[in-house]
Amino acid sequence: MIVIGSNSDIAVAFVEKVLKEGKRFPMVYLFTSSVEKTTKLAQHFFAKYEQQCEIVEFDLMKENDWTKLNHIDSELLFCAAGYLGKSSEEGLYDDWNTKQIVEINYAKLIVLINYFAKKFEAKKSGTIIGLSSVAGERGRQSNFIYGSAKAGFTAYLAGLRNYLFHKKVHVLTVIPGFMDTQMTADIQTPKPLTAQPDEAAHIIYKAYTKKKNVVYVTFVWWGIMMIIRNIPEFIFKKLKM
Repeated sequence: MIVIGSNSDIAVAFVEKVLKEGKRFPMVYLFTSSVEKTTKLAQHFFAKYEQQCEIVEFDLMKENDWTKLNHIDSELLFCAAGYLGKSSEEGLYDDWNTKQIVEINYAKLIVLINYFAKKFEAKKSGTIIGLSSVAGERGRQSNFIYGSAKAGFTAYLAGLRNYLFHKKVHVLTVIPGFMDTQMTADIQTPKPLTAQPDEAAHIIYKAYTKKKNVVYVTFVWWGIMMIIRNIPEFIFKKLKM
């Protein structure tokens, strides 16, 4: 199993869910830019599930040695890499903030996924799971830079799914709403609309086993975004969302 963004709360919960279900892998490859933190995670997976893990230091904001990825292969890739950044008001004209959001959530990320997608295509098997966001459903003033990157990522996953379907490789797009995670620790979110990582992991695992194409976490967000997507632009642009 390949895990991109391995320190994400959702990534940890999903790996736990898969292992609890009894599935084991020759190796779980934990991609990270924080080796020390991920080392503790790898030790946890081995102590609790006897699952061997290899830590792969890979920073999407730096130059990386791609040759160290040559030996890595699996039937399952789970991508939870993401960077929320500053809000539009704070970071709209902050070049570094914009660059981080775009490269971590989209530009550099899809190059990495493509690297493994090519391997999956060659052997005509495997599943790629990518976490996007409801923020990518429609640009809103509160987070449109982050939302634009996620919109691109959602479109990328849809196109990749269409392409790899003919190669016997499945792609699942996960669209979370509010999540109670480290990324949103400083943001007040309404509890009825906020999912816990364990809940998300259960929903994602179920969608993975059923080979669904797109899954919302939670389903109420499908309805919310359906409404938001269909508000006429002349009204929508006047709203503060």
